[in-house]
Amino acid sequence: MDEARWIGTTLAAARPQALAALLRYFRDLDLAEEAFQEACLRALRTWPQNGPPRDAAAWLAFVGRNVALDTVRRRAKQTELPPEEALSDTGDAEAEIAERLDGADYRDDVLRLLFICCHPDLPTTQQIALALRIVSGLSVRQIARAFLVTEAAMEQRITRAKARIGKADVPFEPPGPVERAERLGVVAAMVYLVFNEGYSAAGDTSAAREPLCEEAIRLARLLLRLFPAEPEVMGLAALMLLQHARAGARFDADGATILLDRQDRALWNRPMIAEGLALLDKAMRHRRPGPYQVQAAIAALHARAPAAEDTDWAQIELLYGTLEIMQPSPVVTLNRAVAVAKLRGPEAALALVEPLGDKLAGYFHYHGLRGALLMQLGRTREAREGFMTAIGLATTAAEAAHIRTHLDGLSQG
Repeated sequence: MDEARWIGTTLAAARPQALAALLRYFRDLDLAEEAFQEACLRALRTWPQNGPPRDAAAWLAFVGRNVALDTVRRRAKQTELPPEEALSDTGDAEAEIAERLDGADYRDDVLRLLFICCHPDLPTTQQIALALRIVSGLSVRQIARAFLVTEAAMEQRITRAKARIGKADVPFEPPGPVERAERLGVVAAMVYLVFNEGYSAAGDTSAAREPLCEEAIRLARLLLRLFPAEPEVMGLAALMLLQHARAGARFDADGATILLDRQDRALWNRPMIAEGLALLDKAMRHRRPGPYQVQAAIAALHARAPAAEDTDWAQIELLYGTLEIMQPSPVVTLNRAVAVAKLRGPEAALALVEPLGDKLAGYFHYHGLRGALLMQLGRTREAREGFMTAIGLATTAAEAAHIRTHLDGLSQG
């Protein structure tokens, strides 16, 4: 791994812990972000010569804290000093409070920060977008892609969320047990979006984004410690484990995508699969099904199939049908169409896909699947148009390269 990549990977992995610690110190969102960015710039200057510190998150939090204190002192020369309690420092009182909080329900700054970002004063979409931006450092473009909206619209959501937090003086304190339960759904959704951002990375960028998958799984395990009897948290953790278990087989040596039915299943992480299956089985015994459990059950059917041809597509279609009832979404219907194509052929699948055009016009996978179905039906001109649209919407080189193989096949046909 070259110098820029290992530094970038280390900074991305350390961001959640470092930024959460800075926010706990200063209780000022913008100040914590600015301090973290300055700490990253100093890391870029010093780490190439000195190598990475033993604990990158602690180093960034320490440097960022000093930067923020300098900023506070400069501001103090121009404005009246804030009350002592408004600025959290490393005095005995703060240390005692932090130790009590960490030793009780949270034990982790990042998880605490997730629950704070998911404050009910904010609309749900703003909660998740803010948490993705602040906690995981995803770009506005990446978050917009996850929500299927434009960058401009997502920028407005994040800006409004920050302004609302500042105006309402939302406390940067961990919520109590009842509030935690109320916010759990939003926190779980945020964790899964972080995972998806790492999972959707491809080719030579996948290694740099893999820490996002690992961080999401770590957070899900922390959620399980807070909610050990909640089946949807078990389902979420199982889903991510079962999907991430395929990481070693998803790309070839050149970074090209390998579709699920062509992956070498010997490369799948069997201990991770076993952990995911055990969690799913435990969740199902509670007899309180939810969307994450259903998605985990779909992933489990793939994981349990010895070979691609052994996949139980009929059961997968039924599960996607269940998911459509629980959580209606054009993306869910698009995924069900894949199962329909396996069971009843491309024409039946295309009948499901075509009505989704307006809602998924800017979605890469819609045009890729539609093009593939049209190709199977021999509608070459329409397939080529669909593939060309998909290439224009591709977010990674691997996605574009995969579609080009279909175009090459059409040209040779």
